Amino acid sequence: MNSDFPITGIILAGGKNKRMGEDKAFVLVSGKPLIEILVDKLSPIFTDLLIITNTPELYKKYGIRTQQDIIQNCGPLGGIYTGLVSSANKYNFIVACDMPFLNPALLMFMSDQIQGYDLVIPKRNGLLEPLCAVYAKTCIQPIKNELSQQNLKISNFLQQVKVKVISEEEIAKFDPEQLCFVNINTPRDYRKIKYARI
Repeated sequence: MNSDFPITGIILAGGKNKRMGEDKAFVLVSGKPLIEILVDKLSPIFTDLLIITNTPELYKKYGIRTQQDIIQNCGPLGGIYTGLVSSANKYNFIVACDMPFLNPALLMFMSDQIQGYDLVIPKRNGLLEPLCAVYAKTCIQPIKNELSQQNLKISNFLQQVKVKVISEEEIAKFDPEQLCFVNINTPRDYRKIKYARI
């Protein structure tokens, strides 16, 4: 890791997987469970890892700390909140469990930008990518404010924090094809990348 400050890597694996129909964290890409792909990519970069899941027993064999949602049924925003509250570090890289093509160099670049900000978030095709972003613990209270009002859209709290946006031009220096943000939501998505080289 380039940074001289500790960062926790937080994997959100608590989704209901309604569209996929099975637990995305354990589907195989090139013969390897998604969760193992993410652990292999994140563990050399970040100080420690944390998995947010409501089925912690399924992850025991990985020897990584798990945490169940503090506030249930609040979607990804609830997972982000749980991760930030449960982390031992001020800064945290948060990623969804269904993104097998994470680019370590891009993640390190993003992480190095976090000091002085509450959130470092990539933007591509005009849309922010909050499930592949770096969060400071200073986001906890703004997120809690939204959760308390059942406002579960992640973007709702952004106006309350200091945000640094990573542009497509900056992303392209590390990941020209933007593969980092490919995720698996449906069986069709899965079929497209099931045998892809990681």
